[in-house]
Amino acid sequence: MQLRNNSQQETRGHLPRWIWRSSVAAVVLAIVVLGATLHAEPRVTSPQVSPLVPTSDAIETYGSSSAPITMIVFTDYECPSCRALYENTLRPMINDYVASGKVYLVHHNFPLPQHKYGYEAARWATAAARVGEFANVEAALYDNQDAWSATGDIAKYISAAMPASEFRKVETLMRGCSFSDQPGSCPLDQSINADRALGQEIPVRATPTYVIVYKGHRLPAASGAVSWPILKQFFDSLMSQ
Repeated sequence: MQLRNNSQQETRGHLPRWIWRSSVAAVVLAIVVLGATLHAEPRVTSPQVSPLVPTSDAIETYGSSSAPITMIVFTDYECPSCRALYENTLRPMINDYVASGKVYLVHHNFPLPQHKYGYEAARWATAAARVGEFANVEAALYDNQDAWSATGDIAKYISAAMPASEFRKVETLMRGCSFSDQPGSCPLDQSINADRALGQEIPVRATPTYVIVYKGHRLPAASGAVSWPILKQFFDSLMSQ
């Protein structure tokens, strides 16, 4: 989802060609891009110490930080494109390459101003992460996006995603963080705003935006949809270098 109403052509311009071409051409081009990137991009000591990856309190993450590939994703829970990326790409990736130790997935919040309930959804996800329920809540938010984005009843789906005892803890963290409260007035907003500040440094111009780090090299940011089969082939090409 674009920060502003840009044309489809402009949106496509943010995407590396390996995302929207055929799978074979995509992987070939990805390898070419990688070769140039490894010589042109600034090197960081390791994926774990990239400024885009939390070094402490890493609660909105999946997998092991020692994985060879780190994928950092900036999303808005009310963004349909973010839901598509999660449902069609990140969810199978979590069950496959994250589970097998090949990818470390890091989530950052980037709620967009045009989404009525996006910031509140980020608050719920952040609160849930602090009690160890982030994965369940992220799934619930995307699986039920159409429903809560129409009514604003996010709590209904958050409560169904975890045991009642854990939901009570989340409710406690959400005190003073209702929809009517302005961004910055809730204690959880500090974390969300820190994520947004990181995104603005990239800069994030559309959601979802993702950055891949491999062997200490940060590749250029990309945004938009990419299927899991194509991304998997790209990861395989990275790990074969």
